[in-house]
Amino acid sequence: MYALGTHLLVELKECSAKILSNLEEVQNILVTAAKIADATIVEVAFHEFSPFGISGMVVIAESHLSIHTWPEYEYAAVDIFTCGNVLKPQKAVDYLIDKFQCKSPSVIEVKRGILSPLDKELPHKVCASKIKKPEVIEDVCDEHPKQPALTADQKTA
Repeated sequence: MYALGTHLLVELKECSAKILSNLEEVQNILVTAAKIADATIVEVAFHEFSPFGISGMVVIAESHLSIHTWPEYEYAAVDIFTCGNVLKPQKAVDYLIDKFQCKSPSVIEVKRGILSPLDKELPHKVCASKIKKPEVIEDVCDEHPKQPALTADQKTA
């Protein structure tokens, strides 16, 4: 039987607080982990909190990778959700453990979605050229004005 997706819940304890505090480094590590898993990256968004902590998301055509760091506890919570079975999420996990210098990792694997009763594979690998990126973010909160989404070119400028 095949699930629509695999969700890895990754607990990274006893990590380098210095790395977990560095926004650019955390973002680069998560983006590289997605690439190592052979994922198709669609969007990247990260935010640094004061006095410390980072939350970030790498949206991939096959689902997502997310992270929340607590450098003060030398801890990071990572989710890796991949649709189908063509990606290599465990390679991403191994990379994260190494790069965050994690001394006490644990991983829980959850199969998500409707299982195929016919033992039919569900690959879910999307071609990047078929992905349409949103032009405008609709803001449902009245206290903030609607703003156009940044294009990839604007983000790198």
